[in-house]
Amino acid sequence: MFRLLLVEDDHSLFTEVQERLSQWNYEVHGVQDFHDVMTDFTTVNPDLVIIDIQLPKFDGFHWCRLIREHSNVPILFLSSRDHPTDMVMSMNLGADDYIQKPFHFEVLVAKVQAVLRRAYNYTQDTNEIKSWAGATIDWDRNRVSNEYGSIELTKNEIFILQLLVEQKNKIVSRDSLIRRLWEDERFVSDNTLTVNVNRLRKKLGDLKLGEQLQTKVGQGYVLVEGSNV
Repeated sequence: MFRLLLVEDDHSLFTEVQERLSQWNYEVHGVQDFHDVMTDFTTVNPDLVIIDIQLPKFDGFHWCRLIREHSNVPILFLSSRDHPTDMVMSMNLGADDYIQKPFHFEVLVAKVQAVLRRAYNYTQDTNEIKSWAGATIDWDRNRVSNEYGSIELTKNEIFILQLLVEQKNKIVSRDSLIRRLWEDERFVSDNTLTVNVNRLRKKLGDLKLGEQLQTKVGQGYVLVEGSNV
C-alpha cells in the first residue's frame, strides 16, 4: 500500500480526498502542524506528497524546497489560483505534476496513479544503457555524472532522459513523451512537458551537456551525441 502525505488545510477537502483515495487502497496522512510540515513528512515517510500552494504560515513552495533538500519523493501540487507562473514555479522547484482546483476526482486519481507508476515501476524495465555522451547514468539513484560533476534529477527528469536515451539521435515527439509520462494527454498542460524538458536541459548544462538536448520545433526533442551537436 502506498503512503501519501496530503498537505491541505481545507478540512472538508482533505476529508473528501482522503476518502476517495482510500477507496483506491492508498494510505492518506494529513499534517498536524502547518508550521512544521517537515516533522510530519519525516514521520510518515510518504511515497507521494500532495501539497496545496496556499497554506497557513508558509506556502507550498516553501515546503517543496525543504522536501527537495532531503528527498526525491514525487510531489503533486494543488492550486486554486489561476496563474501559469504557479505551475512553472512548481515544476522548477522539482514538482512532478500540478492540478488546478476545482478538479474532478477521476483526474486526481489518474494523476496519482501515473506519478506513482512512473516513480516506482519504470526502474524494473530500465534500459541497460549506463552511459551517454561520456556521462554515467545511475538510473536507480536518478543521478548523471561526468568529469564536470554530478547532478540529481527528479522522477520526471530521469524518465524523460531515459526515453530520449533509448531513442538517441532520433526525434521523439512531444505527444509520445506526454503519453509515456502522464498516461493520458487529456489531463496534461502542454506547458508541463516544456517546463520539465527545460529544467532537464538546464541541469545537463552543469555537465556541459545542455546543448545535446535539442528542441525540434513542430516535431519534438532529440538527444544527440558527439558530431550531431
